[in-house]
Amino acid sequence: MTSRLHSDLNWNLLRMFYVIAKEQSITKAAKSLGLSQPSVSSALQKLETQLDCQLVIRDSRHFNLTARGDRIYQECRDIFQSAERISSLVNDIDEQERGQVRYQIISDLVSPLLDELMRLYHQRYPSVAFQSEVRNSQAIVRAIQQDKATIGFCLLVDPLVNLPSIRLFRREFGLFCGQTHPLFGASSVPLEELQREPLISFACATDGPDLEPVSILREGLHLSNRINGLSTNLEEVRRMLVAGLGIGILPLLSAEEDIRRGLLWRLDIANEPIGADVYLVHAPNEKLSPPEKKFVDMAEELQSRDPEFA
Repeated sequence: MTSRLHSDLNWNLLRMFYVIAKEQSITKAAKSLGLSQPSVSSALQKLETQLDCQLVIRDSRHFNLTARGDRIYQECRDIFQSAERISSLVNDIDEQERGQVRYQIISDLVSPLLDELMRLYHQRYPSVAFQSEVRNSQAIVRAIQQDKATIGFCLLVDPLVNLPSIRLFRREFGLFCGQTHPLFGASSVPLEELQREPLISFACATDGPDLEPVSILREGLHLSNRINGLSTNLEEVRRMLVAGLGIGILPLLSAEEDIRRGLLWRLDIANEPIGADVYLVHAPNEKLSPPEKKFVDMAEELQSRDPEFA
């Protein structure tokens, strides 16, 4: 008999009874469940018939549970509160392990550290999707400041005061010309001669020196203001350099293959290294989604574990 009763239990009716007992009112229970009062009353009667006992003593002025009704309510409360906790736990896990990480990044940023960050993050959270957008450093910082983006990888002279900024590694640059340029193959070129050469430049390097280290590098070398080529894209700057339109600054890692193939020549600048720091800039933690927060934390952990990773 007990086994048959257990198999015949209607969990929807039990849940309705749980809400009725919790609200201490059929009217309030109906409102909470989004049902009509007659439907809730009918459900209570069906459950009482199924259990063959009275659960509620009700009249127009009072609402009380019977002794059996109270015991069944206690059991229902344990069952449905446990179910709510399980649902909440699943939702929390789902929120953390799914979702999306959106970030903005400067053009052609070659970095073993970033490669390892993406690999490790995907390994731990395979259901999180990624979306990236290539922009210059100034635009990235502005987007985060205006709440139009949350995470960015950009070049900065110094960490920002008003946004969290994690220094990841240094990006080394060199001054280059193409194989058809008159300076190609020169072992040493006086700075004065370099300063007379027309320049191939990133468009972002003319937008605002406060946030564009490439502009600062150019100005620090006192290179020409005569621009023969301009682009926001590193690959297009490289193409114009290879074509011999002028001299220009490129990241060393991005130029390695062209140097090996004899398409680009690195111009010696008195053996002075030039470079800028790559930072992960992000919105305040409270504005990050759980997947984004984990991504930022992992980047910081990876960098601090091995600062020379880059």
